[in-house]
Amino acid sequence: MTAACNWWDDFRAKMPVAEQWAYFDHAGVGPLPGPTGDVLIEFARDNVANGVANWSRWRGTVEIARELGAKLVGAEPDEIAVVHNTTEGINFIAEGFPWQPGDNVVTLSSEFPSNLYPWLNLASRGVETRQVKADGERVDPAAVERACDSRTRVIAVSWIGYMTGWRNDLAALAEICTRRKLFYFVDVIQGLGVFPLDVRQLPIDSLAADGHKWLIAPEGAGLLYVRKSRLEMLRTIGVGWNSVRQSGDFTDTRLDLKTDASRYEGGSHCLAAICGLAKSLELLIEIGPDKMSQRVLEITDRLCERLSRAGLPIASCRDADRRSGIVSFDVPGRDPLQLKKDCRARGVLLNARAGRMRAAPHGYCNDDDIDRLLEAVTG
Repeated sequence: MTAACNWWDDFRAKMPVAEQWAYFDHAGVGPLPGPTGDVLIEFARDNVANGVANWSRWRGTVEIARELGAKLVGAEPDEIAVVHNTTEGINFIAEGFPWQPGDNVVTLSSEFPSNLYPWLNLASRGVETRQVKADGERVDPAAVERACDSRTRVIAVSWIGYMTGWRNDLAALAEICTRRKLFYFVDVIQGLGVFPLDVRQLPIDSLAADGHKWLIAPEGAGLLYVRKSRLEMLRTIGVGWNSVRQSGDFTDTRLDLKTDASRYEGGSHCLAAICGLAKSLELLIEIGPDKMSQRVLEITDRLCERLSRAGLPIASCRDADRRSGIVSFDVPGRDPLQLKKDCRARGVLLNARAGRMRAAPHGYCNDDDIDRLLEAVTG
């Protein structure tokens, strides 16, 4: 094959982890590409040698990450805040929303805690959190709408479930939010970087993800999107010296908030993580989410076929529009946590969630990796 039709080999060459590991834990913590690691080393060496002398250069990576993040989701750069993690982004929305006692937010029973606790934490403000039952993470949009009433203000869901990889119908949920005039928040961490998403086509009001999973970037840097028309309705949380239009002029202490999403970047940035995020975003955008999603689904389809032939039941829904990069499966008679350790000892990294094994390959993973995983779980 030529490089043009086998781009994933070039991608794999940029992932040094593949030399040693069959890596199936991108839904947990992804490894760093070689170019991203090089930037982190360069940052560290420059800071060791020069301290703050080149600060402005590294501060520029915040704007690069903002622009690339906007490109990835179809937003404008001024709708993107570069935050520390998904949890921080969710809390900015949950705590900043103009709630009234008696209001409610509708979410799912299967949500990862980061997209549940911030909403439950609003109980002291008289806000009810309604959890729609989602067995195996499978969600019926009609059930979500049935949970809504005249006091519902927000629907908050994950794009892709962290346990089995169920991919929600974002368009169907968006239609409910638009018709009912609800604020629509989506935790996109389990899909951003490998599946296409365009907020110009989907009326999502806000989304958040940090970089350490499918974006294959360092922990400590992520993206928060807030639709421009929604920014002023939210009370800005976490304000600091960098939240105001005159940031850097510390003698001017007026609370004159920036008019874009960067108002959420209240204090100093984690520049080491952000320069890595920018480099990883550059790599992924160069490949493109359309090609990446096709590849990830091909790999997970082949993995499911091999698991089924080995007699290992698959818990994940593999319907065309509901499947993702996460494959949840059972290994009868084996303790998942112990099997996870045994696999690691054999050079295979995967995870265990909800009493099952969870495999999450990226676009650079290949059939050799699948062979190693099958040998590890059946050996």
